[in-house]
Amino acid sequence: MPHYYTKEQDSLASVKKPIWFVIRGREFKMTTDNGVFSKAGLDFGTRTMLENVEVGSGADILDLGCGFGAVGVVLGALFGARVTMTDVNERAVELARANAAQNHVDAVVLSGDGCLHVPGHFDCILTNPPIRAGKAVVYRLFREAHEKLRDDGRFIVVINKNQGAESAIRELSTIYGSVEVIARKSGYHVLSCRK
Repeated sequence: MPHYYTKEQDSLASVKKPIWFVIRGREFKMTTDNGVFSKAGLDFGTRTMLENVEVGSGADILDLGCGFGAVGVVLGALFGARVTMTDVNERAVELARANAAQNHVDAVVLSGDGCLHVPGHFDCILTNPPIRAGKAVVYRLFREAHEKLRDDGRFIVVINKNQGAESAIRELSTIYGSVEVIARKSGYHVLSCRK
């Protein structure tokens, strides 16, 4: 069975599923599918991040490894952020585009591995990293995000204690000027890394 952190999901039958969730009092309706991260619905780590992060109105944000688009769509809708999303998974890219349109969020959604292929620089880059892809991939994404941030930009990461939060904090501290835990819930750490 293909992993969600791969370009193509053709060998997996598409079984689209509507989901609903509420963040900060606003309801969102989206569609998920086989072969994408958290296909059953909004995962706890992403929910924890979305309930605890704020971005400025009109901020340029990048949802790195966007999956079906929850982070970009929610922050675009709640804060009026200018949204770019990217994922290596083609099925996820298609879902993110559809979910942005369904929730009336104007977003640029691009296919590609990491974020160096994404034009421009960002005020905030956010990710629930693909832990199962391994540390080499995750730590590469940490470094690439640093390159794509504007001066004083923030990289927001959610990671579970049992999936390497402590080692991730150590790695992030070698890349970013400061790393702060802005929320903790049920083992998940939401980290804000300032360039």
